[in-house]
Amino acid sequence: MPGGSRPAGRAKNGGNVRHGRLKRRGAARTITKWVLSAVAVVAVSVVVVGGVAVWDLASAVKPGVHLVGEKITKAQPVPGIGSFQGPLNLLIAVSDSRTGQGKAYGPLSDSSGIGNNDVTMLLHVAPNHKQATLVSFPRDLIIPIPSCPTASGGWTAEQYAGQLNSTLAEGGLACTVLTIKKLTGIDIPYAGVLKFNGVVAMSNALGGVDVCVKGGIDDPRAGNLHLAPGMHKLKGKEAAQFLRTRHGLVGGGDVSRISNQQVFLSALVRQVTSAGGALDNPASVWKLAKAALDNVQFSTSLQNAGRLYQIAMMLKGLDLNHVLMVQYPWVEDPANPNRVIPDEASAEVLMNAIKNDQPMTLDGGTGQGAVAATPGATPGATDTATPAPTATDGVQLPQNVIGQTASEETCSNGAG
Repeated sequence: MPGGSRPAGRAKNGGNVRHGRLKRRGAARTITKWVLSAVAVVAVSVVVVGGVAVWDLASAVKPGVHLVGEKITKAQPVPGIGSFQGPLNLLIAVSDSRTGQGKAYGPLSDSSGIGNNDVTMLLHVAPNHKQATLVSFPRDLIIPIPSCPTASGGWTAEQYAGQLNSTLAEGGLACTVLTIKKLTGIDIPYAGVLKFNGVVAMSNALGGVDVCVKGGIDDPRAGNLHLAPGMHKLKGKEAAQFLRTRHGLVGGGDVSRISNQQVFLSALVRQVTSAGGALDNPASVWKLAKAALDNVQFSTSLQNAGRLYQIAMMLKGLDLNHVLMVQYPWVEDPANPNRVIPDEASAEVLMNAIKNDQPMTLDGGTGQGAVAATPGATPGATDTATPAPTATDGVQLPQNVIGQTASEETCSNGAG
């Protein structure tokens, strides 16, 4: 990747382990490093809106990625169209590879082949299909990375402390899944990975997403993005710029960017699920499904039109007040101020609530990249008041577990 060398992971025996190229913070980063965010946010909606029309598009499904321990036989029957049974754990990773992406995102020398994952999200839906939690993991998170299978048939060395965004380059989507499974203790049978161009295709298929901006955004490092305070219909390149910006936000860091992504994602989900929205329009559903299948490589477990349809219908019926989007809790890495490590105590509370399918109360706010939309106020007004607490009842999450529900109307917290 541009602008730096590859930090070494800390191996289990205390030595260094060479692994995939990692990102470095600072002014040396190029604009293209942030386009990943744009794709990842829209990717989460792929199964929600893409599965509906998948019967007519089955031939567009890309070859599947086999996950470690996945048991799928050639005689596996196609699931019926009835309701999806049990819980859903779905991981979405995004590659920063320039391969097959044209010249808009930089040369192949920046990142080629499978690339690194710059964004990682885990979606959990409870067995009763009444609540869902979407967890975003910081790309600079330093965590143990297990031994992973390689394309050549071997296995990578286990790392005592490696960077999350190296896992895709280390061992592909299967390695990212193994790493998050090790970190969270949650089994992940479904996954998908995609590249840059997905955000443009998905946002264009929607006809744009209506997003509120407070304070204004001015970020020359995100393709010279300029958004005045107010409402904006974002699609195509501008949607990609909005979702990759961090310097244009209050806080200016990756965690602010995650909050900003949740502003976009919540608006997208409300838009497609509202009465008269995209899911009520067969033509829109077909366009969304086509964009999803053209841009996402699914795990082998999702190489099945019936399964995709089941999941899509399950997610369509969720109450948005019980769809929680949170950031995995972290603290600064004492060994490197440019990296973060898990806040183990806070993470344990969050993960136990998810595993036990308990309702959660979120009162840590949205994070610096977003603010609550003020009821009755002029859209885009420069009100930067701290967002009101989000409550869904149940387990009270620690203050550093930040985020929002999909039903909350929030605005991007632009730095002006």
